[in-house]
Amino acid sequence: MARTRRLIAFFVAACVSFAGLVQSAGATGLISAEQVAASVGLRTAADRRAQVLVTLERADVSAALAERGVSLDEAKARVAALTDAEATQLATEIDKAPAGASELIGTVVIVLVILLFTDILGYTHIFPFIHPAR
Repeated sequence: MARTRRLIAFFVAACVSFAGLVQSAGATGLISAEQVAASVGLRTAADRRAQVLVTLERADVSAALAERGVSLDEAKARVAALTDAEATQLATEIDKAPAGASELIGTVVIVLVILLFTDILGYTHIFPFIHPAR
């Protein structure tokens, strides 16, 4: 029982110590409609086209294009020939592409942490190296 209280006290102390790291926000002035549009992701077709061109210049993308027999200059010419709607659609697809890890890894970690805590509290006995608090 004392061990459980000590564990709860540790978690409460950790939460309270992290509460001091929260920063407050303050308004310093007015913002324009263009700034609001940019902050919510409303960009012009020229911005979208520039985003696609920047993506093409990345080393991994240019290497993948070279593997497929497409030169960087040819790809830039094709991007320049896109309509505004096509450039916007392509930039949107690039934004939505996964960045690496899948959601499966995060889910597995969360499940393992939950099982670890239930094992520590004595509700389950999954991990043999954990000695329950009860």
